[in-house]
Formats: sequence, C-alpha cells, structure tokens
Amino acid sequence: MQAFVSFITMQFQLCSIFFTFSLGTRTHYFGRTILHGGAKYRATGRGFVVRHIKFAENYRLYSRSHFVKGLEVALLLVIFLAYGFNNSGAIGYILLSISSWFMALSWLFAPYVFNPSGFEWQKVVEDFRDWTNWLFYRGGIGVKGEESWEAWWDEELAHIHTFRGRILETILSLRFFIFQYGVVYHMHAGKESTSLSVYWVSWAVLGGLFVLLMVFSLNPKAMVHFQLLLRLVKSIALLVVLAGLVVAIAMTPLTVLDVLASILAYVPTGWGILSIAVAWKPIVKRFGLWKIVRSLARLYDAGMGMIIFVPIAICSWFPFISTFQTRLLFNQAFSRGLEISLILAGNNQNAGI
Repeated sequence: MQAFVSFITMQFQLCSIFFTFSLGTRTHYFGRTILHGGAKYRATGRGFVVRHIKFAENYRLYSRSHFVKGLEVALLLVIFLAYGFNNSGAIGYILLSISSWFMALSWLFAPYVFNPSGFEWQKVVEDFRDWTNWLFYRGGIGVKGEESWEAWWDEELAHIHTFRGRILETILSLRFFIFQYGVVYHMHAGKESTSLSVYWVSWAVLGGLFVLLMVFSLNPKAMVHFQLLLRLVKSIALLVVLAGLVVAIAMTPLTVLDVLASILAYVPTGWGILSIAVAWKPIVKRFGLWKIVRSLARLYDAGMGMIIFVPIAICSWFPFISTFQTRLLFNQAFSRGLEISLILAGNNQNAGI
C-alpha cells in the first residue's frame, strides 16, 4: 500500500515527465558521442532552481536534443492517424499511441513545466521579446551563442567535423524523405496513382519552393540601389504563388486537404535536406549556398519555437495555471509557510509594487 501511495505521489509531482525528459538527454548525447566522438560530461538533469529561465535559454539548451526529436515523433503520430491507422476507432488509436504522445509532449514542454513562473503572462511577454531579439540578431566575431542565433547555430554544428560523421549524418537524414514518399501517394491530386512520376512531381514542386526561398532570402542591404525592385520582385513572387495555389485548387484535383498534407510531406523533407547540407558544410560553402541554408535553418528554428511558444502563451492567459504550477513546484515550501513570491522575485525591487 505504501508503494502504491508513493507511486501516485510521484505522478502528481510529474516525476514521469522529468524522467522521460532526462532519459532523452542521455539518449541524445550517447548517440552523438557514438557518431562523432568527443565524450565528455553532460548534465542530464537540473537541480532545484527558484529563478525563471528564459525561453531562449531553454531553447538553446534543448532544441537539438529534445525539441527536434519530439516534433519528429509528433509528426509521425499525426501521419499515422491520417494515413496508417485502421478503423478501430479513437480508443484504439489512443491505446496504441498514448505512450509515444507522452514522450513527445514531455520532450517538448518539460523544461517549461518545471520552469518557475513559466506561465506568468509578464514573463512570457518578456521571454518572447528576448527570444525574437536573439533569433534575428546577426552573429559576428566575438559574439556568443547566448547573444545571437547565428553564433549558436555555428556552435551546434561544431561536432560534425569528420568524414565518417558526415557520412553517418547523411544516412540518418535520409529517413526524413520517407515522409514525403508516403504522403504524396495519399493525396487526391495523385488520383491514387502509384507511378513514380507522382513522386518526381512532388520534388519539382519542392524545387519551386526552394527557388522561392532563394528570392526571399536575398539581403536588401547587399542591393542598396535596387531595394525597391527587390521588394517588388518579392511581392510579385508571393502573389504569383498564392494565385497559383488558388487556381490549382479550383481547376485541378488538388484540394485544401492536399495542401495540408503537402506540409506534412515537405517539412520533414526540408529538414532532411538541411541536415545533409550542414553535414557537408565545406562543400555547400564552396558552391555559395551557405546563406540560403542558414536562412532555411533560421526559418525552421522560428517555426519550432512558435510551435512550442504558442501553447505556453495560451496557458499564461489563465492565472490559475501559473498558480497551480507554483504550488506544484514549491509544495514543500508552501507547507513550511515560506514566501515563494519573494523568492521568485529575486533582486527585483519593484516586485511588490
């Protein structure tokens, strides 16, 4: 009976979420060491803290080790629900996928669940401002990863430096292309065709999107005398794409669901291309494509950050969630009658005003 009570208490304390997240840390760095070497001490957990950790700092710490993998698992589960699940009903899907959803959500949101004042609206607003400043601040000589996304991104790629590591990264990245191969044959525009031409057409569309990315990644500062022309070209390109999409939906078998399905197909494919490009960084730089790769990487990080940030912002609209989180994290302190609000305020002299 005592063991059962202890187990229930651990669940209320969210120990399962913390353990799942900590296990993801171990798995990531064990895998990186096997692929690239460079074994060293890695912190797999975090001690008791009373200060609020900014969103950008958590993103820097756990983006590649947890968030990318969590989103990949979540995307697989969505595709499984859309195309791979039979007619056993919602209960069957829940029973089959609940453990995977638990792992994915734990990897995505555990750092913010255990972050003091993580759902306090004022903190969330400040975190968003800090994160956007970090994301769009250009790196340079002497700029650290804590100050600029570009500097942080370069640091994250430092472990890929051997030919063996590049080969292994390329092989592992090929798995992302399977998403596209599986999804395009379920689109209405394919008319249930199993011909390889459907797959190659999807790559042609992806090539068009890549050209569009090249247009939008042009730096206005590098074209001082043609800024007006550049803005005009970008506007026309955007309007042409939107008009073409509307015409395609109206005049062809392409449907709105196909457009949503193409997102499930192209997002993993783009990440796979990006992963291969950064693995072969010297060659990509030699072809002069590194700026485009960096723009694509920034776009992906911005998207991943927003996917994680939006639920946090929505939860911060409800004050009782922040109150519940504080009570959960500092339950023993509440029992002892400590002033938690003063501890969380730290050195902020205006906290009590």
